[in-house]
Amino acid sequence: MNEAGSALGALMLDLEGPTLTAFEQELLQRPVVGGLILFARNYVEVNQLRDLIAAIREVRPDILIAVDQEGGRVQRLREGFAALPSLHAIARYADRHAADQATIAATCGWAMAAEVLHYGIDFSFAPVLDLYDPLSPVIRERAFAAEPARVAELARAYIKGMHRAGMAATGKHFPGHGLVRADSHVELPTDNRSVAELQANDMVPFVACRDVLDAVMPAHVLYPQVDAHCAGFSRVWIQDHLRRELGFNGVVFSDDLSMVAAHGAGSATARAEQALTAGCDMVLVCNDRACALTVADWLETRPEASNTRLPAMRARPAAEIANLYSQTAWQEAKTLLAAIAAQSN
Repeated sequence: MNEAGSALGALMLDLEGPTLTAFEQELLQRPVVGGLILFARNYVEVNQLRDLIAAIREVRPDILIAVDQEGGRVQRLREGFAALPSLHAIARYADRHAADQATIAATCGWAMAAEVLHYGIDFSFAPVLDLYDPLSPVIRERAFAAEPARVAELARAYIKGMHRAGMAATGKHFPGHGLVRADSHVELPTDNRSVAELQANDMVPFVACRDVLDAVMPAHVLYPQVDAHCAGFSRVWIQDHLRRELGFNGVVFSDDLSMVAAHGAGSATARAEQALTAGCDMVLVCNDRACALTVADWLETRPEASNTRLPAMRARPAAEIANLYSQTAWQEAKTLLAAIAAQSN
């Protein structure tokens, strides 16, 4: 969607609370820090969020500000924000309104993106392109559907809505996280399928959406039939399959390097080095300030400390976003979101 500009630092980290501390002001001024991700602990209400974003921008006007605002159980900004349905709920509603399913998915993507952009955040890490499996503890209803073609169809429409609002889209978790049972937050999941099996199933949405995705986030999942490294640390997955085979030239974000699934790669710096060497453009180090500082110190000695692809993720809000809540389109979107929520009641 966006064009790359000057380089940004390759580290994305987090904040401790709802206000910017003096130490964090200094931390954000370090050139290797190019991104900031917000969590629920950073949000109290909308005026506090405006103040926080303003404080961040005063310190670092160019920094990327992200959030996980998928909808359903993964929605960091709640009080004062629209209650977003999960992607699976969107798909179930679209199944009942087949003639309008592309419009339904696009409207939901636009509504999520427009509200996030309205408060000065650049992007949400969305959408999930994994396949739905009711037994997956991590993904489950975060995915649109179990059928790869169905995920691709709805995801393309959802991304179209995000782009209409001015938000870059990040597909996750390449090459597919939805069918493993283990939770990568607490252990390293293993998927023993072959490349051919993954290409015929989980990878289909990524292939179908490669021309509209602005970024991709690899999974902290090990695919031993393909490589000895989990996807986020794998040149085979990122360079051979994502870059060369799929021809993807957008941004590659690591998943959080503080997750237990990443710990097998070694120390914080070893994890960051493996992710960047494999082909990630930006590494996320969250919920572990000591590790984030260690990675920042290490990056300052490295040529991969910055990346020219990253500025493409900056928001380009449409003109109406500044007055979002007075827009007819917003009222119509809220009506749709309420109808989707009502189907589960």
